[in-house]
Amino acid sequence: MTLLPYRVVDVFTTEALAGNPLAVFTQASEIDEAVMQKIAREMNLAETTFVLPAENLDCVARVRIFTPKKEMIFAGHPTIGTAFVLRNEGVLPTNCESFCLEEKVGPVQIWIEDAERPMIWLRTPPISEGQFYNRSSCARALGLETDELLDIQPQLLDAGNPTLFIALRSKEAVDRAWLEAQSMSTLKEDKAEPFCVFVFSPTGEGAYSRMFAPEYGVPEDPATGSSTGPLSLFMMRNRLMTGASGTRFISEQGTKMARRSILHVRVAGDHGADGIYVGGHVTSIAEGTMEL
Repeated sequence: MTLLPYRVVDVFTTEALAGNPLAVFTQASEIDEAVMQKIAREMNLAETTFVLPAENLDCVARVRIFTPKKEMIFAGHPTIGTAFVLRNEGVLPTNCESFCLEEKVGPVQIWIEDAERPMIWLRTPPISEGQFYNRSSCARALGLETDELLDIQPQLLDAGNPTLFIALRSKEAVDRAWLEAQSMSTLKEDKAEPFCVFVFSPTGEGAYSRMFAPEYGVPEDPATGSSTGPLSLFMMRNRLMTGASGTRFISEQGTKMARRSILHVRVAGDHGADGIYVGGHVTSIAEGTMEL
């Protein structure tokens, strides 16, 4: 029998039972990929992570990330939540302010903004450009009218997690939007690779957001850190926020599903030329041991 200790944390929140829950298995060296996928399906959270010794000597640990259906090369809330657990369990010195986690996308830089409740930041991996989509087709897939979308062409952007960004005119439209697997198939055309659909409306503080990923086994995600860096780039390019160095804003996500999450963004350099950082707080919820 193998005993696997794990922690459950809520990410992008200072409140218990809000934000995006994450299970972190801190000693995963003895289990293989197939078992990791089964465990992620058993936990049935948006993502579950498994911590292993780093193969890259510049990183403090290697992290594998699974949704209930597939392994991810990168994801935001699992990266930030795992960094919190490693620090909280003493794997890292408490005065360690910057380090890297090894993920399939490559080394991911982490920065700790120390305070009574530390905020943990990740540097968004390089963002690649994808295709543009028809506004009317996107509206139909979401169950909305075309005039409820801003006059901005939806676009696919990818920072390790391909995401289609669709700008809506109001919070009310964001809350009414919904995407099922069948509707998702109408958007995909001949694109075989799964992708997420991120809807948002600009606000005075940044954005009010939701994200759907039915192909990943995640009907709706309470907080999507991997998509929030690309969101800021999409907003800057479409003049929905400033692109000046030092710009900070927040994305409020998960509110409609009663898992309110606050994701912070910091833009370094013009339009993020020196990095786009996504950060948030983490709240510890539970710990346990799985017997296999």
